[in-house]
Parts: sequence; C-alpha cells; structure tokens
Amino acid sequence: MIRFLAVLAVLYSHVSFYLIDDRGEGWWVIDVVTRVAIDEAGLNQHLSFVGVAAFMMLTGLLVTRSAMRQSRRDFMVSRLARLVPALWLAVAAAIVLVRLGINGMFSGQDGITDGEAVLSFVLGGFFLKPEVAVLGVTWTLTVQLLFYLYCVLARDVLRARPVVVPIAGAVLCAVVLIYNLYIPQPWSVPMLSKIAATLPTLFLGQIIYLGWAKIIGWRWVVVAVIAQAEVVRLATDIHAYWAGDQYLWTIVVVTGTVLLLGRYDGRIARWELVRWTSTRSYAIYLVHTLILYRVYENVVPLTGPTGAVIVFLGVTAVVSEGVYRWVEVPAARWLNMRFRSGINSGAPVKAVG
Repeated sequence: MIRFLAVLAVLYSHVSFYLIDDRGEGWWVIDVVTRVAIDEAGLNQHLSFVGVAAFMMLTGLLVTRSAMRQSRRDFMVSRLARLVPALWLAVAAAIVLVRLGINGMFSGQDGITDGEAVLSFVLGGFFLKPEVAVLGVTWTLTVQLLFYLYCVLARDVLRARPVVVPIAGAVLCAVVLIYNLYIPQPWSVPMLSKIAATLPTLFLGQIIYLGWAKIIGWRWVVVAVIAQAEVVRLATDIHAYWAGDQYLWTIVVVTGTVLLLGRYDGRIARWELVRWTSTRSYAIYLVHTLILYRVYENVVPLTGPTGAVIVFLGVTAVVSEGVYRWVEVPAARWLNMRFRSGINSGAPVKAVG
C-alpha cells in the first residue's frame, strides 16, 4: 500500500513540476492537491520529496532485516540483481533518446559524451561538476546503494549494537553537510550533500524496523529519531534541499503514514491496481520521466491536460510491464541463482533496551 501511494506521489510530483515550472500551465488536479496537501497540510510544493521519502523509508525498513540475517555477499547480490539490469536498460534508453534528439538531458548539457555515457551506467555523472544527468530520477539510487554499502560495512555493529548504526549514520551525514558548506567550492561535491540530506529517511525506516522487531527499546528509538531530525534541520538550514523548507514536516507526515500503513493488509491493499502498481514500482520509477514530456506535449493539443496525463500513464504502464516482466524479474532470478551462496548467518541478534 505504501509503495502504491509513493508511486502516485512521484508521478504527481514530476507532472506538477513539468506543467507549472516548465510549461507555465495549470491543471485542475494540481489546484486540488495544492489546496489540500500544500496549503492546508503544509507539505512541500509539488509534493516534492513525499514519494522519495516514502520509498526510502520503506527500503530502510525492509532491507535492515536482510542486512542483519544474510551474508554480506548474498545481501549485495540480491540488492544489485534487482536494481542493476533494469537500471542499465533505462540508462541506455535515455542515452539513445538524447542522441536522437527526442529527449533532452536532465542537467544543463545539450548532449552527452561517450565518457559521460559510460559514467551514467554507474551513476557517476551525478558526481561531476557540473553534474551530468541523462536520467535524473536515478540520483536516488546512489542514496540507496550507499545505504546498502554502509549496512554491509557496519553489519557486525548492526548485529551487536544495532542502534549505533543509524546514530553513527546521522553523524556522518552531518559531517558531509558541514564539509560541503565550509570547504572551498572547488573541493566541494554537491551530490554528497543531496545524499546526506536524504539518508535520514532510510535510517528512519531502519529505526522503525528495529523498534517493531523489539531489537531496541523505545528510549533508543527516540534518541535515534532525534539524530535524524537534526540532520534534516541542518540540511534545511543550509539549503541542501531543493523545493522549500517543509522537509522535516514532510518527513514527519511520511513517517506517520508508514507507521499507520506499514502492516496494513486489508481489502484495499489487495486491489489489483494497488498490487500491480506496487510490484512494478521500480520499473515505473525508471521509465516514467523518459515518457512524460514527449507524450504530453504531443497529446495535449488533442485531448487537453487530463487526457494527456491519462495517455502518459497508459504508456508508462505498458512500458513498465515490459521492463518488469522481461528484464527486472528474469534478470534478478538468474543473477541470484548464479551468484548467491544461499548461506545466512545463524548468530543471534542482540536486543538493546
């Protein structure tokens, strides 16, 4: 259910950014959402970060258990097997569309060089100055991958003194933000600030899991949550975020939603549309911005905004189904069978009161 809501938030956010900021146009759905979710509920303009925060928090919640129980090798293989094949397909498609002149870059360049194209397959373009982004949404994968790596490196601590991991993570994020704030500009890495400002949502998901599993007591939950909140406050104060100053409140709302719906398995969660969207969420995330802009601009003269958005959603659904069915699932299955050892550590996990 959370994945379904997160997908809706991400799709809405990019449609809203495109129509308002790029085209200077309106849409009745944007008017309604602005009145309810932004003016009244106080969330970020365009619902910026709502979907990202939900996906990240859910990732931190679900992945922490695997990081504690699986071997380091199996953990990384299972994560990369699901993410990388579809990512490479989407990046390749983005490069082709740019070079054919159909789509533009998601950064300031007119095109992409061969070297930048190669870097894009390992998300390296985000760390260049100026940033080179052929598929802009994949910046969030850099955050996830660094979280996975951190969990692997800190696995022994995560098992022995689990609360130390999110608290130490918050300290590292604060150090990165302060480094980029005070270091001379030629030595700064802007993408690192974006990562450091986003990682707290993953650590909040991790804290939720540790609390729900009764691995840490409520006092440590409070301490760890405060540590993440302070990082978000710091990131907001130094303008590491990019769409207003309501990020802490937005994260509070997302956290409440995750706590409320994280274990929900009622009738709505079983609706076919909800189940389909949730299982295809990664494919939708990868392809929707490759489809949105050209489809909308070509269809809107014939149908108006609502019709153009419906067509965009339909095309995205078809492409996402293909990516999920023919790339994401079979590739993950083959890679897991080929490279996972299937060995889990049986050592007990200590509870911290």
